[in-house]
Amino acid sequence: MYIPHQYKNEDIDEVKDFITKNSFGILVNQVEGKPWATHIPLELDTNQDGKDVLVSHISKANPQWKQFAENDNVLCIFNGPHSYVSSSWYKEEEVPTWNYIAVHVYGKIKILTEEEVLASMHKLVDKYERHSENPISMDHLSEKTLRQVKGVVGFQITIDSIQAAYKLSQGRKVDHPRIISELEKTENQQSKDIAKRMKD
Repeated sequence: MYIPHQYKNEDIDEVKDFITKNSFGILVNQVEGKPWATHIPLELDTNQDGKDVLVSHISKANPQWKQFAENDNVLCIFNGPHSYVSSSWYKEEEVPTWNYIAVHVYGKIKILTEEEVLASMHKLVDKYERHSENPISMDHLSEKTLRQVKGVVGFQITIDSIQAAYKLSQGRKVDHPRIISELEKTENQQSKDIAKRMKD
């Protein structure tokens, strides 16, 4: 991903926290010579060697997984808040722009065993059921329901590199108070989230 130097975020702990909180990502690889993308939760974890990995699963009906053995290099994209920024909010004339947060993770993918898939699903469900009023647990699902695991392909991605773009009007510090104020006035939650990031 092309990232101008002032927009690069190289604080790996902050970026990992972002991935954890924005884990519904996009898995990209090649299927029969064409780009292919699937929108799925990609959970940040560590493997038995203590290395950072992403873990997820897709339907066996999705042809994307059949290419994993032939070419194990994949890209995962995580999007955060984004917002249009009007140049009418600047002290001096300039073109409008867009502020955003995006993270690209590159790595090597391998298919998991059925037992490993089930274990990853337990973690996934526990994470997202935590705040439910009546949380479910994989431990309490029937064998019939759990047989659906046979219809998915689980995988683990060993992370090779992470690129993070935090474009938050870094080159316009003098205009920050007005940009933040205007973003906060909008009815758009994404714009409000960008304003909060700029304050932070």
